[in-house]
Amino acid sequence: MQIGRLNLHLAIRAEATDTLRLYPDPQASALRDALATYHQVRPEQVFVGNGSDEVLAHAFAALLKHDAPLLFPDITYSFYPVYCRLFGIDWEAVPLDQAMQIRVADYDRPAGALILPNPNAPTGVALSRAEIAALLEQHPDAPVVIDEAYAEFAPGVSVVKLIREYPQLFVARTFSKVAGLASLRLGAVIANRDSLNTLRRATAPFPVNLAALVAAVAAVNDRKTMNGYLRDIARTRKWFEKELHALGVATYPSQCNFLLTSFGPAGPALFERLTRDGVMLRDRAKDIGPGVARISVGTQPEMERLIRKIKRYWKR
Repeated sequence: MQIGRLNLHLAIRAEATDTLRLYPDPQASALRDALATYHQVRPEQVFVGNGSDEVLAHAFAALLKHDAPLLFPDITYSFYPVYCRLFGIDWEAVPLDQAMQIRVADYDRPAGALILPNPNAPTGVALSRAEIAALLEQHPDAPVVIDEAYAEFAPGVSVVKLIREYPQLFVARTFSKVAGLASLRLGAVIANRDSLNTLRRATAPFPVNLAALVAAVAAVNDRKTMNGYLRDIARTRKWFEKELHALGVATYPSQCNFLLTSFGPAGPALFERLTRDGVMLRDRAKDIGPGVARISVGTQPEMERLIRKIKRYWKR
């Protein structure tokens, strides 16, 4: 996302004065206030950390280790099993259906905790709020982490408001996707205030650096640029999906800034040719199957160049 870069630079420069010799605000108050306004919650219901990966690591260590296994989809964010091995957590990977969808009924089983991305990655397929509420009803005593890294791209699916009804719900957010601040490493969790106390005990006294705090506040307040970026991504994704369908390429109904595609048996040769031409697709042969790739949606000119290369190299 091209947030107001001049405003962002000015905001960081304004703080890059004598204050750099001081420790940052240990409460991250300005950012928590901005996020609370954005999500229509209270500041005490917001927890921030250095990137969603660190925030998720705290969640795995403090919330998700129980006698019963942790449940998450079998095709999902690759760090979940990594964290399970790191923190000695028993887990079960629940298969997606044939349409790459999470089936809520499949999670109606004994579990110590659950973690699910919504929309899921790398599929881009989202559950509705009602489906997430059904999961929470199934597991009233188990922590449920909903990883909303891509939620802004899928209007109406965020379940932040459900924290009022479900104290076991933890909603993870990131600034790496829609805000385009991946290099500054900033993430957040929104949950019931008392539920967050467990997470806070697992963190360092000064969890976030000053530059990240200032940049994140500027990003949250730049709604105009954010909304424009989201509209551009949705429009370009729809156009690109239509172009792929015209070629006979299968796609899944993504609500993210990427498309999961299946080029079939000819896919591996296409990916190799594209790589030689300087185009890297996210090959998912290892976890989904040969010829399957996740394609990030860039600008319209970038996607037009990509579709021209695909037409040049792909032979069914």
